[in-house]
Amino acid sequence: METYLRMADLPYQNYFGGKLSAQGKMPWIEYNNEKVSGTEFIIDFLEEKLGVNLNKNLGPHERAVSRAVTKMVEEHFYWTLAYCQWVDNLNETRKMLSLSGGGPFSNLLRWVVCHITKGIVKREMHGHGIGRFSEDEIYMLMEKDMRSLAGLLGDKKYIMGPKLSTLDATIFGHLAQAMWTLPGTRPERLIKGELINLAMYCERIRRKFWPEWHHDDDNTIYESEESSEGSKTHTPLLDFSLYSRTETFEDEGAENSFSRTPDTDFTGHSLFDSDVDMDDYTDHEQCK
Repeated sequence: METYLRMADLPYQNYFGGKLSAQGKMPWIEYNNEKVSGTEFIIDFLEEKLGVNLNKNLGPHERAVSRAVTKMVEEHFYWTLAYCQWVDNLNETRKMLSLSGGGPFSNLLRWVVCHITKGIVKREMHGHGIGRFSEDEIYMLMEKDMRSLAGLLGDKKYIMGPKLSTLDATIFGHLAQAMWTLPGTRPERLIKGELINLAMYCERIRRKFWPEWHHDDDNTIYESEESSEGSKTHTPLLDFSLYSRTETFEDEGAENSFSRTPDTDFTGHSLFDSDVDMDDYTDHEQCK
């Protein structure tokens, strides 16, 4: 993804293309003619320029955990997804790939692009080390990462608690692939089946921050954990996609003084409230 930021009526504008940064990396941004590449450096740069810090509510220990999990996702889980997308599930990926300017040769061009990318991914995975394992071993590593994320999330609204952090952006960007771009694969079956809290987490973020994002599978039904391979019963997600699974209504103790509704979390706060505190940003803009 190529991202170009500008100071105009809109806070930023995205351009999606194949152009890489000077370091040969994606993503990269250009802000007031200043170019920055690499997710971590981009976040640091924007925090300084815009005066917004999504991690300001995290303590030193939480920041350390957040960084450790970020690196697990970016440097380990990422490669297992890349394997599923570009090696094991290449035919489905080719169907979803959109190329402009291909004309009558678009199908051939998609085939060429996919197989070139497959070769690149396999080479990079081999250099990383994870590509030297068998297919079953790679998926075993993927499952361990996904179970770790599900355990860390638990029944919280976001990974680090009730407030959004940069870790959520990282995790959502990776889990979204399992949710919506890998149909019929092991990660999709896992996230929409046994690890349902991750599916609810993805839906919660998608509907909150991208309300215009309509997906063909918006009425997805999820496999119940008790379903057998031969006879699967499906359970609708209902409205759980919009809130976290904290304790059940029946388990509420007398110490809870708030009125609990499906659009509140376990603290009683509305899940539709903005999680991004823009006060600092507003003050920053007024001081200009």
